[in-house]
Amino acid sequence: MIEFNTQPEQYQHWSLELDGPVATLKLGVNEDGGLQPGYKLKLNSYDLGVDIELHDAVQRLRFEHPEVRTVVLTSAMEKVFCAGANITMLGLSTHAHKVNFCKFTNETRNSIEDATSFSGQTYISAINGTAAGGGYELALASDYIILVDDSSSAISLPEVPLLAVLPGTGGLTRVVDKRKVRRDHADYFCTVTEGMRGKRAVKWKLIDELIPRSKFIEKVKERALEFAQKSSRPENEKGIILTPLNRKIEEDRIIYDHLSIEFERQSGIVNLTVHAPEGDLPSTPESIQAAGANYWPLAMARELDDAIMHLSFNELELGTWVLRTKGDADQLLTVDQTLIQHQEHWLVREIILNLKRVFKRLDLVARSLVALIEPGSCFTGTLLELVLAADRSYMLDGTFEDTDEVPAILRPTEMNFGALPMCNDLTRLQTRFIDDAENVENVRNEISNNLDAATADELGLVTFIPDDIDWEDEVRIAVEERASFSPDALTGMEASLRFAGPETLETKIFGRLTAWQNWIFQRPNAVGEEGALKLYGSGKQSNYDKKRV
Repeated sequence: MIEFNTQPEQYQHWSLELDGPVATLKLGVNEDGGLQPGYKLKLNSYDLGVDIELHDAVQRLRFEHPEVRTVVLTSAMEKVFCAGANITMLGLSTHAHKVNFCKFTNETRNSIEDATSFSGQTYISAINGTAAGGGYELALASDYIILVDDSSSAISLPEVPLLAVLPGTGGLTRVVDKRKVRRDHADYFCTVTEGMRGKRAVKWKLIDELIPRSKFIEKVKERALEFAQKSSRPENEKGIILTPLNRKIEEDRIIYDHLSIEFERQSGIVNLTVHAPEGDLPSTPESIQAAGANYWPLAMARELDDAIMHLSFNELELGTWVLRTKGDADQLLTVDQTLIQHQEHWLVREIILNLKRVFKRLDLVARSLVALIEPGSCFTGTLLELVLAADRSYMLDGTFEDTDEVPAILRPTEMNFGALPMCNDLTRLQTRFIDDAENVENVRNEISNNLDAATADELGLVTFIPDDIDWEDEVRIAVEERASFSPDALTGMEASLRFAGPETLETKIFGRLTAWQNWIFQRPNAVGEEGALKLYGSGKQSNYDKKRV
């Protein structure tokens, strides 16, 4: 089982140094610390385990260190920054693991950019040696790139000429979309295995600054402090500790404090239920800070994030996720009102941003999502996003026979109108009603109102509203039918339908890159017996099928 929970004391590959407003994340990969046997992580190359630590560090810097305004990414090795994803690992991995690995690393790089854009925690890369492939892609996620000027250090994206695959973590898109490198320059850069260094790298905008080794450490610190002065992060606030999750994994279920998951392995179904908070809720930034990692929206989001990652990597055949909620909807309304009221406070802002990232990860998951809205549900505000993220939703019209339950309701809040955008920079409501602002406004007019099934259906918030007589059969048939389709076709269909609207850096990376890399990872030119990934390091020449298709 791949474990995503970690903490700095357990890191094998990264070290964190704090110096006032500047944090330094140093990559010093333990060669023998691979997640699976059969390869050594030489030259600061990485596998999923290295990136799990980086993901954890990025999260902790945001929540535990509000004083940090600049984060320097660099290497603990001399003359080597990072050699990218470990090639032997890729050659040994299953197709599913390669694709999931690329997706996770992309989400981690995006979280770095999110910290720079929204948290005032700017990342800069101090490339103190060679940065190849994913090593340069790691640097591309930062806002400023400094390369040491010596006779050997270079940057490169050699995947196409060397490995017959693509840079797997957004390098192609970031070079042209983010760094604005000319297409012909980018074309040349991405087809030379030796890469580029010196003044040409600066001129072509592949890096921002070139510094001699004798002045490198001094200049990096100078730049880091310059960026720190521009940040709005608080100087005298105390962070909160992201304590370990309380989680119990059994054969057919996983139990968290606010999330319960049950598996129906024979039918390939995951029943995932989010539970509303109970008891008194913090209402001020001070009380939220006191609650720390136990504050419900943060605790729930961390649990949901962990569950998504666990299921994505460890439960490949459970292809349909049925989403439910349970609890007091009024508690959700209180939480959302508190978040909106205090959204300018650094910690509340981080909690909202974390919710945004977790829901984005749900949007991107290669699973069918079905939401069921039943009596006792609490799809209010933040949790209404689960319904809007689902591929299909069913809401019971009325109640079940012989029960005294109150009929199910939906309730929008301000959280549904801008705080939690998708990768396309639109809210899920805007994406649902693409180019139909009037319909979005109709929903906005119902903020804090309880919407029964008929009203929710009229507003376009749900797919179907069966009554008690039809409920069981309609839901069962829908879920069973879903499970009968090709998982490959469903993944492609869902990914194509979920992201209507404008393209962004993120949608290009996840849409274009994931689709192409997914295909390329199955082609003999890359993974066949004479493919580049299989023969890498053997001294043998790959035998490519030259047909273009």
